[in-house]
Amino acid sequence: MSYDIFLCRFEGGEQRELDFDVVHAIVDPYVTSSAPDRRFLQLAAGTDGGRADLHLTSADSIMISHFGGDGIMNVLSELLRGLRAVLLLPGGTVVLNDHAELEHLAQKLKSEWSVVVAPTGGEITEAIRAS
Repeated sequence: MSYDIFLCRFEGGEQRELDFDVVHAIVDPYVTSSAPDRRFLQLAAGTDGGRADLHLTSADSIMISHFGGDGIMNVLSELLRGLRAVLLLPGGTVVLNDHAELEHLAQKLKSEWSVVVAPTGGEITEAIRAS
């Protein structure tokens, strides 16, 4: 069974499109395999065997699966920072890279989901473990 998380960007309470030029600028150095249309990427980062699958199948979200390792979690942290995005975790937790992103979340996420600020890869890992 896979544990999937979603990377999304919000502005003014609405979900917004992601800048895939920024996505590729951040992740391309870590791509080990990709689909011909570059909508599925496999990444490897760090010396701990860290890997992740990124599914770029929507203009406003990225599904991340089969992920783990400190290096990969640092790449995810860099993605959050570069895109001003958040992670949505199963079970109702939103992970922010910066507390300033809280004002942009949809009201339902602010009022019904747990919100965690995790600016580093290690803190994202802890937030996932705690969710």
